[in-house]
Amino acid sequence: MRQTAFTRRFMLAFAGKTLSATALALTALSLSAPRPAVAASFPDQTITLVVPFAAGGSTDVVARVIAQKMGGLLGQQIVVENVAGAGGNLGADRVARAEPDGYTILMGTVATHALNPLILKTKPYDPEKDFAPVSLLVVVPNVLVVNPQLPVKNVSELVELLKKEPDKYSYASSGNGTPLHLSGELFKAMTGVKMQHVPYKGAGPALNDLIGNQISIMFDNLPSSSGHMKAGTLRALGVTTAKRAPSFPDVPTVAETVPGYETYTWNALFAPAGTPPDVVAKLNAAANEALKDPAVTARMNDFSATIIGSTPEELGRHVTAELAKWGPVVKNANIQMH
Repeated sequence: MRQTAFTRRFMLAFAGKTLSATALALTALSLSAPRPAVAASFPDQTITLVVPFAAGGSTDVVARVIAQKMGGLLGQQIVVENVAGAGGNLGADRVARAEPDGYTILMGTVATHALNPLILKTKPYDPEKDFAPVSLLVVVPNVLVVNPQLPVKNVSELVELLKKEPDKYSYASSGNGTPLHLSGELFKAMTGVKMQHVPYKGAGPALNDLIGNQISIMFDNLPSSSGHMKAGTLRALGVTTAKRAPSFPDVPTVAETVPGYETYTWNALFAPAGTPPDVVAKLNAAANEALKDPAVTARMNDFSATIIGSTPEELGRHVTAELAKWGPVVKNANIQMH
């Protein structure tokens, strides 16, 4: 049997001596140490994928599509469990405290691993220290949309209008501290415009008021607004990713007018900190292979998600970069929640 590093150290310590019965027993135990065996047999039971939001949203859709394909590749069922509440913190905290064996994993987002840790006064977990990154899966663009009655047709005209009439217009978001709220604050910071933020309890009510012209401007997830854009009930001024969205190639990016502007929602897999590297590697390989499946690709394209796929190390660097990016925005906007 192949010796572990622990076994070799143990045997060297007893070199030249007669092993006692106890030493022999300890040697036998070390030769059959359970950790490598656990990693080698992983997975041999059902895996739980925690989605920290309610069912039906884009994060939930991504999770269910990926879980089904990954489960087939790993030979075990992956059950999606929605643990909603506290802006994603309840589900994320549950995984952070779970047994680090790979059988409880998280569908993390920019909210769970960047915005919430920056905004919350009491932080239930550390987004870098309490998780083992697995893979960055997809990014979903946000979009800057306005009511068609607003007299602007592009980002440049909107900036000009907002500078001409500061604080006259308001922008909606799905709630305080959400990625959509921060998208607006970043836009304000980079353009120098002034507009009031109106938080709603979700994107649905905000869109209703935007379409009804009770409010003029909104940053929204592209999948959420796409139907209204096609119907002409909303006017899209720009997508918030660095490149144009393949599903709306005629809609420019905000960055084409505001260089360097970039925001998006992302979905990534995380395991609890301390999960064996071999287990993380198996999860990573299955996730990246699932993203190559034509059916998965087609489903992601349905709601404008761009497939990424990454190494655990790349995801770790991504989280660090997101915290550095959003930290000043949160501070300048004086956003803090209990």
